[in-house]
Amino acid sequence: MTAAGTFLSTAAGLGLIGLVGRDAFDALFHAEGRGTFSRQITRAVWQVFRRVGTKHVRLSLAGPLAFVTVIATWTALLVLGWALIFWPHMPGSFRFDPSVEVAGSDLVHALNVSLVTLTTLGFGDITPTSDALRLILPLEALLGFGLLSASISWLVSIYPALSRRRSLAYEISLLRAAEVDGELSLDALPPDAAERILAELTSRLVAVERDLVHFPISYYFSAGDPRFSLPVAAPYLLEIARRGMSEAQPMIVRFRSRLLMQAIDDLAKTTAARFHGSGASTPEELLRGYARDHLVHLR
Repeated sequence: MTAAGTFLSTAAGLGLIGLVGRDAFDALFHAEGRGTFSRQITRAVWQVFRRVGTKHVRLSLAGPLAFVTVIATWTALLVLGWALIFWPHMPGSFRFDPSVEVAGSDLVHALNVSLVTLTTLGFGDITPTSDALRLILPLEALLGFGLLSASISWLVSIYPALSRRRSLAYEISLLRAAEVDGELSLDALPPDAAERILAELTSRLVAVERDLVHFPISYYFSAGDPRFSLPVAAPYLLEIARRGMSEAQPMIVRFRSRLLMQAIDDLAKTTAARFHGSGASTPEELLRGYARDHLVHLR
């Protein structure tokens, strides 16, 4: 390969490695979770599942598949990026096992070295002979180990966020069922009891809204059971907040209800700005956009 070809191949490889590094850092460690292309991948997978059908059991697979697709894309780009760095040095700077056909494609050999190094398999049938490459290959192996560890850490971080969101939705659904089936409503409770419930709902809703910001991919993990679906429960939470802001309510209840209303408004705006893109201005319409994006039909 010519000097110009070596430069271009190496530059392209470094570019792909840098792209994955930036995207993984933003997705895993950045406070706002703004990946460069992982968010586009997850949204594309989500849209495919939304078009396939309206059954929640299908939509509930979108999040897990999107997660796997992002990790697979990162891995593929890293393998290709390192292969492009090794390619110009094939076969002269590598020692081939006698069982390996040296006359084969240099790019295939480079991809093979990159793949077995990134996955830390280290077959040893193709090994570097130059000092520079002998230092570079362990760096790729270290990066592969880091990618595996980061992926597991990302997965472990997502599921507590999903648990918080689904438990909040379930509590709201239980509260709604109790008001429909029972003789008491939240408005009729003693002010101190109503205030405690409203404060707890507000605190948990704030945590859920922050989870959507810090772990954007969690938005695409849709709940198959409507009892655990926040898009189903959120409009009723808005109703509770508005009832609590009535002038007939004690001041402490009105105060807590206003805080809950603000938290709901923040959730509605976050989901619109970062995910479903509704241009509505009221919390009701923004929450309806959130529900529509999850194929939830509100009455």
